[in-house]
Amino acid sequence: MAMAPVRDDRPHAVQHLLIRGRVQGVGYRWAMAEQAQQLGLSGWVRNRRDGTVEAVAAGPPDALMHLLRWARRGPPAARVSEVLATPATGEFVGFEQRPTV
Repeated sequence: MAMAPVRDDRPHAVQHLLIRGRVQGVGYRWAMAEQAQQLGLSGWVRNRRDGTVEAVAAGPPDALMHLLRWARRGPPAARVSEVLATPATGEFVGFEQRPTV
């Protein structure tokens, strides 16, 4: 007997993040994906050719706030100078690292 999908009725929000500073070549994408998965968020993260890291994260607002606080620090070797966060839209399954654009 097949089970119905589990429905998550918690409030849901989506944020687009643009992270500037020394954020490439320091494990930022991998660390952000790990952090997002631990927080139960879905979305993606990728490097951009201009040296920034871009991400879209979706999930409960409190989890998004935790990710945003983490993004301002990043992994130990990162030196984050700025994080721009704007509301976005989208639905995602899991959290993935995407190729550079």
